[in-house]
Amino acid sequence: MTRVAAVDCGTNSLRLLIADVDDHGSLRDVRREMRVVRLGQGVDATGRLAPEAIERTRVALVEYAGMIADAGATAARMVATSATRDASNREDFFSMTRDVLGAVIPGAGAEVITGDEEARLSFTGAVGELDSAQGPFVVVDLGGGSTEVVLGDASGVHAAFSADIGCVRITERCLHDDPPTHAQIEQARAFTQERLDEAFARVPVEQAHTWVGVAGTMTTIAALGLGMPEYDADQVHLSSVAFPRLREVCESLVAMSVAERSALGPMHPGRADVIGGGAIVTLALAEAFEKKAGIDHLVVSEHDILDGIALSIG
Repeated sequence: MTRVAAVDCGTNSLRLLIADVDDHGSLRDVRREMRVVRLGQGVDATGRLAPEAIERTRVALVEYAGMIADAGATAARMVATSATRDASNREDFFSMTRDVLGAVIPGAGAEVITGDEEARLSFTGAVGELDSAQGPFVVVDLGGGSTEVVLGDASGVHAAFSADIGCVRITERCLHDDPPTHAQIEQARAFTQERLDEAFARVPVEQAHTWVGVAGTMTTIAALGLGMPEYDADQVHLSSVAFPRLREVCESLVAMSVAERSALGPMHPGRADVIGGGAIVTLALAEAFEKKAGIDHLVVSEHDILDGIALSIG
């Protein structure tokens, strides 16, 4: 049994998983944490990581480093995804992560992974507890800056694509008013469709039998669809939402103000301003999967790229 620490640094959030990995490649959670640091603030427009965003990430990572040391983890892997891939000053970020993580795990620091590897790690984490008879699966990891669409089954990944579309990117590019105007929503829909069409040209989603959504946007939408008074990860994990209810929730989120979203019980305060963009992507995916594959519901998993990172460490 090896105790490992996995850190996923996305466009919106910084997440930690400390877990024990056995000789058969099974994970046992020790601790999961999430902080909204918005590392990708302004990257879509400037091509650079903002100094204040790097500092927010550093503060959270210092906290995580203490947890990793206290838990006695002997190995760590930190991956950075869309925002860092797009940033011209990413070495400033890497230097910071080496200083912070290297102090507790010698040699540890962030690495940028490709969209393809991000997709494969997400798939590995998402489908581990699902019945293989439900496959093939199309796993979608809807993040802040990118959305990974992955097709696979028990034998592994068959096709994957990372689309440059995510809740932070859409919000910063299109949804400027609060609540957004009809014209802004239509612009966001067109932008979303353009980017998802690229994914569907590369990934034959018509072969899928089950849609599995991972990451905070989709799990929050599922919690709302299930009518939860507050977010409950255990109830959300492997739950499903039929498309009529999914559309109802997503359309409401798109039209709401940030204050109205913030008042919803399952809503994390760091997600309220960008989940409208994520809901637009979710609506477009539901329409495509229904039309192309006859899928009529969304299954959500609390296990995702973070679990895939942990399993890759050994």
